[in-house]
Amino acid sequence: MNYNVDKDGFYGEYGGAYIPELLHPNVEELKLKYLDLIQSPNFQKEFKNLLKDYVGRPSPLYFSERLSEKYGFQIYLKREDLNHTGAHKINNTLGQILLAEKLGKKRIIAETGAGQHGVATATVCALKGLECIVYMGAKDIKRQKPNVERMKMLGAKVVPVHSGSKTLKDATNEAIRDWINHPEETHYIIGSVVGPHPYPDMVAIFQSVISEEIKIQMDGNPDYIIACVGGGSNAMGAYYHFLDDREVKLIGVEAAGEGVKTNKTAATIALGKPGVLHASYSYLIQDEDGQIVEPHSISAGLDYPGIGPAHSFYNDVKRVKYVSITDQEALKAGLELCKIEGIIPALESAHALAYLKYLRAKPNERVIINLSGRGDKDLHTYINYLNK
Repeated sequence: MNYNVDKDGFYGEYGGAYIPELLHPNVEELKLKYLDLIQSPNFQKEFKNLLKDYVGRPSPLYFSERLSEKYGFQIYLKREDLNHTGAHKINNTLGQILLAEKLGKKRIIAETGAGQHGVATATVCALKGLECIVYMGAKDIKRQKPNVERMKMLGAKVVPVHSGSKTLKDATNEAIRDWINHPEETHYIIGSVVGPHPYPDMVAIFQSVISEEIKIQMDGNPDYIIACVGGGSNAMGAYYHFLDDREVKLIGVEAAGEGVKTNKTAATIALGKPGVLHASYSYLIQDEDGQIVEPHSISAGLDYPGIGPAHSFYNDVKRVKYVSITDQEALKAGLELCKIEGIIPALESAHALAYLKYLRAKPNERVIINLSGRGDKDLHTYINYLNK
């Protein structure tokens, strides 16, 4: 089976580019040029040098001895939290800023939820001397204040979004409106495997360095790869080079929020049905009239009512098993890693860690958790939980 995007921008029936007419030239230019630009020797040389010398890759694949002892199977952590800026997001923003340069764009916009993508975008804009505007929900600005301050220090303009639930979906809406109003000089750095084609494929290619490194770092294939899934870029990066290796079991962990059966959840695969959001066709959490239901997660990076088209397809063809973890389970798992391994994970990553207690792996089986980000940004939430 072909797990990659087809020539028309679809994974099975999911994907496409449902865009306003004003954005057609931008998206068409990207679609026609992105693969040739990304695959060119000059691009690859600069991209790989920056990943090595600026980001600090390869990120370690760490055998967690104490976690393995507790759960009874072999657990490895892919340490994306050790990247410059503290998450996997920098892999994609570096690739896209180089692409924007090649396309002659001088103005960069982005959306952000947890703030990690915003920080990574502001970082690469500072590196390349380009204007940077980041849209962020007013609710997320409050709960992710350290990242907001980092973006400002890096020279970005952070625009609060007060519409809707004041979270990632609404920030994305505002970023798209900006792009429509400034199409010629602007490149929109989308932070996940969502949006119109070619973004899901482009982001996946830039994040695929994660699984490329795992292939080198591990002797033989792992038995399981587990990653949290909101829009889905860290998971996509971890799965990318293993999609054709059917013996490797892939697990995506969504945010159940207060529970899948409550009205405060972000478990898109568990509850969603196909529809169009942010210019592509994928699973969405909708009501009976097709209106988007406001999601909820304690983790700002997973607080999104959709999921990328590739993930929608992988669910349908059963290549990836999608599960969901509650806020409370994620908080407990995050604090467990702090105490067992001295690593403070992002709340997004903590969702993946929380699934370990449900995994029925054998003692000799090897399980990789993609530790997508560090938890500095979530200290306030962790401390509030501890002080209850």
